[in-house]
Amino acid sequence: MQNVKLELKFSRILEKNIMKYANQVVEIHEDLHKKVNDKNEFLGWLELPTKYDKKEVEKIKKAAKKIQSDSEILVVIGIGGSYLGARAVIEALTHTFYNYLPNEQRKTPQILYVGNNLNPEYINDLIELIGNRDLSINVISKSGTTTEPAIAFRIFRELIENKYGLEEAQKRIYVTTDKKKGALKQIADKEKYTTFVIPDNVGGRYSVLTAVGLLPIATAGIDIDKLLEGARFAQGKYLDKNLKYNDCYKYAVARNILYEQDKNIEILVSYEPKLHYMIEWWKQLYGESEGKDKKGIYPTGAEFTTDLHSLGQYIQDGRRNLFETIINIEEYNSNIKVNQDEDNLDELNYLANKGLDYINKKAMEGTIEAHVEGGVPNIIINMDKLNEYTLGHLIYFFELACAMSGRILGINPFDQPGVEKYKTNMFILLGKPGYSKPKASVKIEETEKKSVTKPKSQRGRKKKVE
Repeated sequence: MQNVKLELKFSRILEKNIMKYANQVVEIHEDLHKKVNDKNEFLGWLELPTKYDKKEVEKIKKAAKKIQSDSEILVVIGIGGSYLGARAVIEALTHTFYNYLPNEQRKTPQILYVGNNLNPEYINDLIELIGNRDLSINVISKSGTTTEPAIAFRIFRELIENKYGLEEAQKRIYVTTDKKKGALKQIADKEKYTTFVIPDNVGGRYSVLTAVGLLPIATAGIDIDKLLEGARFAQGKYLDKNLKYNDCYKYAVARNILYEQDKNIEILVSYEPKLHYMIEWWKQLYGESEGKDKKGIYPTGAEFTTDLHSLGQYIQDGRRNLFETIINIEEYNSNIKVNQDEDNLDELNYLANKGLDYINKKAMEGTIEAHVEGGVPNIIINMDKLNEYTLGHLIYFFELACAMSGRILGINPFDQPGVEKYKTNMFILLGKPGYSKPKASVKIEETEKKSVTKPKSQRGRKKKVE
């Protein structure tokens, strides 16, 4: 059985200190599962791998085949959880240069992304790249009024209607949105677009295993049944509420123990470039879930060995408020050997007949040893291979660990109130109806006078666990 396994021997955390959280973990586990069917709790992802809508998945597969048959490009319109999960899976499980391959080599449409920023050059460059090629659109938004994807959809809807005419455009626009309400749902019903459902009880950053992620993933030729199978195995495995045997909960606890030791920055590290957007997805999952009430570990990422030549110095010798979590893929799908060279001017003959997989692993082992000696604890998540099954497992692992970690921290890991602040300010500045500046505003000088440094006891920390 291909698997995902946790390794804590480089974390400098004793098993007995992890087990101090055992009772709390049981309470949180039981509370999560007790509330799984409460639509107000956004816990639908918890049982999604076993309770997903099978008719919806078949509809997704059918739509994916149609897009593959009539389009060279699928434009995915979404921001945050509406595109990061899909992009993470697609880039992890396809050719490293998937979007650069000729059509005959790729055999499935290019997957391109828009609606994740407001930059005019990005959008114009994308339109230029599309040119005269056939395309379809998948717009993903719960409400349909989120500014970035709403603007992009207006632009690309007009583009596709001008290119194909209204009737054909209707067949090339796929909408993933709320089942019953919202601006995008109204548009889809009016125009008779093919629609897919974002479940009411699944938040955006937990939605990769719904139609939000599955339609683009299936269009890229990835087996979504195996992805769900891996997540289903993880769901069953992590039903064990005994902390001693639950790697997922151990990861959540380990993070909190390190946080109590002032390790408040977590670097998710991979030695596999294909996991770049997996790191980006993880950053959103943990950043939006835990960054509340002046609490939380700051999630960031690095790709080694590349970033060892930029961030490596800081990680080795900078502030000791860091820890690393490494995704280690134990067996690569391909390899290449270093050959003997008669002149050996580059002095690499000591590596002759060794594979890059072996060299990469030794680079990882040497880096772990150096960083741990330098005061940076390392958590390792080992994956047998990188495929649909293990990635589905890893997605569920991170989602469940995030829920447990957030609850241990004492925050709600399923809302994101801070995200709305920038939107409100932006709407005021843009003159959106219904938004105006408050009559009274606090002056910066007054705030500065009253500002004081809070003692550590007021920074949202729990009692330190040694």
